[in-house]
Amino acid sequence: MMPGQRLQGCRSLHFNEDNGRFVLLAVLIILYLLCGAAVFSAIERPSELRAHGRWNGTLLNFSETFNISLQDLNSFLREYEAAIAAGIRADALRPRWDFTGAFYFVGTVVSTIGFGMTTPVTVAGKVFLIFYGLLGCAATILFFNLFLERIITLLAVVMKAVRERRIRNSGILPPGIRHDFSAYSLPGWKPSVYHVMLILGLSAITISCCASAMYTPVEGWAYLDSLYFCFVTFSTIGFGDFVSSQTAAYEYQSLYRVANFLFMLMGVCCIYSLFNVISIVIKQVLNWMLEKMSCLFCQRCNKANAFLGRRNAIRPGSKRRKGRLGKPPDSDGPCDSDTEGRRLSGEMISMKDLAASNKVSLALMQKQLSESANGYPRTVCGSSRHNGFSGGVGALGIMNNRLAETSNSR
Repeated sequence: MMPGQRLQGCRSLHFNEDNGRFVLLAVLIILYLLCGAAVFSAIERPSELRAHGRWNGTLLNFSETFNISLQDLNSFLREYEAAIAAGIRADALRPRWDFTGAFYFVGTVVSTIGFGMTTPVTVAGKVFLIFYGLLGCAATILFFNLFLERIITLLAVVMKAVRERRIRNSGILPPGIRHDFSAYSLPGWKPSVYHVMLILGLSAITISCCASAMYTPVEGWAYLDSLYFCFVTFSTIGFGDFVSSQTAAYEYQSLYRVANFLFMLMGVCCIYSLFNVISIVIKQVLNWMLEKMSCLFCQRCNKANAFLGRRNAIRPGSKRRKGRLGKPPDSDGPCDSDTEGRRLSGEMISMKDLAASNKVSLALMQKQLSESANGYPRTVCGSSRHNGFSGGVGALGIMNNRLAETSNSR
């Protein structure tokens, strides 16, 4: 490959950081899904095969004992599965579509949990669900974002007060500021995303443990199954293998249903906030990976530039010889000494070196000058604080504005 082609390919590597982050995240998610599929297949597939074998043996034994063909028996079981989907079971459970059951259902709809235990079977119900869920899910997401904004603001106020108290008691402040610390305060201070993540994580664990302690005796589940139900519910995954408040009657039924609703509300809001904080940390990891990848390409670019500079640079001696022969020196570009030392993307480059380079280097430097004038040099290997965290909408925008962990220096 020619040096000019190598330099052109190096320049093309400075693509948009947001696009690079998107592509890298998509690749990592695909790898994550493949690894998860391999692990779950290895863990759950043997159990599925054993259960399938036991069920086939049970069917065959029942068919031989009661002299019923397997075809008739399977037909009966399909009818029973349809009855289960409609909310009819052999055990007496509470009604699915009375007012309390319908309220539980719409709560799982707008929160996007979707257990699947109760689903509409009529055409009118399905059509109404489409429009009802469209507005309800949008309003609930807005509520979660507003909750996220307020919980982050509350944590910021508490953490700032703790930090101010620690600084006041440290004895490092001058006496005047120590007595009137309100005038000093902490201008521009924001909480660390790692501290917020730790607090939200502990809050989610506390809520899950308390809720599991309630579900275990009331629903008759194992404590680990209750923790599993809490995570599946609070994260709005909603498999439906465990569903609370499905028995016809409970001891202290009204109190239990209120507590169940409050635990679900607090758990979903807390896990939603935690997921958004973790997304900021994941974004930082992506930025670090892009920086390392770009630095490898930058090293190759520097070697290519050094090679081109040795081949194409006009040496001072040759200029003097051209002057003695009466030929004017090359004057394709400006040669102002006042511009020496100008910082371009983290490197010291003089305009004299620019005039002494070839046209490819001139075009490259003009592009860097334009980007520097606009205030956003596109280098990734430098120590610039711009790392793709500016802006954002929704929950990501709230986290960017409220948290301080948006630089590479931390």
